[in-house]
Amino acid sequence: MSARQLVSRIDAGTPAHRDRAVDGLRALALTAVPAGHWLLGGFRPDGGGALHNASPLSTFAVFSPVSWVLQMLGIFFLVGGYASVLSYHRRPSTTGAWLRGRMVRLGRPVLGVTAVWALLVPVLFAAGVPEATLRTGAKLVVQPLWFVGVYAVVTALTPWCVRSARRLGGWAAAPLIGSVAAVDLLRYGPYADAVPSWAGLLNILPGWLFAYQLGVSWGEGRLSRRGARFLLAGGTVLFAVLLLVLHYPASMVGVPGEARTNSHPPSLLVLALASAQSGAAILLHGRIGRALRRPALWAPVVMVNLSAMTILCWHQTAMLAAAVPASFAGAVPGLTTAPDSVGWILARLAWMPLFAALLVLISRYARRFEAPWQSAGRAGSARRAAAGLLAAGFAVFALRLA
Repeated sequence: MSARQLVSRIDAGTPAHRDRAVDGLRALALTAVPAGHWLLGGFRPDGGGALHNASPLSTFAVFSPVSWVLQMLGIFFLVGGYASVLSYHRRPSTTGAWLRGRMVRLGRPVLGVTAVWALLVPVLFAAGVPEATLRTGAKLVVQPLWFVGVYAVVTALTPWCVRSARRLGGWAAAPLIGSVAAVDLLRYGPYADAVPSWAGLLNILPGWLFAYQLGVSWGEGRLSRRGARFLLAGGTVLFAVLLLVLHYPASMVGVPGEARTNSHPPSLLVLALASAQSGAAILLHGRIGRALRRPALWAPVVMVNLSAMTILCWHQTAMLAAAVPASFAGAVPGLTTAPDSVGWILARLAWMPLFAALLVLISRYARRFEAPWQSAGRAGSARRAAAGLLAAGFAVFALRLA
């Protein structure tokens, strides 16, 4: 089948009622995740040739605005809330059954990638890969998986979000941004020295639930274009105030060596960006939908969405598949050299098509983890138990518990 035939077949197979704009926004947010990790994450070799995590933002803080563009988790949670509420209303049976189905679909790919890596680690170690490199790789593999856990929690709160949206409309998200602001005041205000370090963890749930709640309100028809304009303008103003007046860190991702980070856990700056992004997405919804009526634009969106969890779970593996072998060759610009020069940035941009190609190759085999497990009975239970044990073992290794 030619590419043109495939594009036409995908377009013809799309139901007329499909909201192409929401799928397009999800695909955009999905592709921003690997692009951000590949561009803003690098390696620093030590004297023994082992690789350690590093970031070009440590040297080039001027590139922090790039992270504003690539940090699209707000968009992802927005469209996630929108899609979840529609799915919730179409559920064929109980709320519990609906939630179990959503949790299983999220959990299978996570279990798959961690189980595979549990098998890879001893093999790579026997092949001569330094333990420090393996721990760096394990940390990178686990890094995107926190998102899946948080997304599972907010998905479980969908019924509560629906009730809040029906009662308060778009304002249902206001208490969440207020909660994050209060915790930030404790963490960074005049009494910050007396606040325990774990207080920031209080921002994890409201910080990421904020955009999801906006998506639920949007899906319930309770977030108008006027509300979207308010989100865009208010989020933009708040972002500028936090950055220029209150001196929040400019980078939306963590920078090695920096005492403060905006994303882990989310700060008020993350919510300001999510607010502006959500407002813009809702206002552009119609235009995006019309643009995606073109089959050539729609086909890539479908392909990305069909591999959503595979992209999230395996994109760091694709980068490691290039960097780890290269570490045996010594200093390879953009792969195994410190990200502290313009040359590194140019070299990394040149390597990114290879990372993408490796991800496509890996996805051909890894996508099976997104499909339902066919085996049943004792054999199926034994396979799931083995995968669970392998995943737990890898988590212990990645989190340096052993």
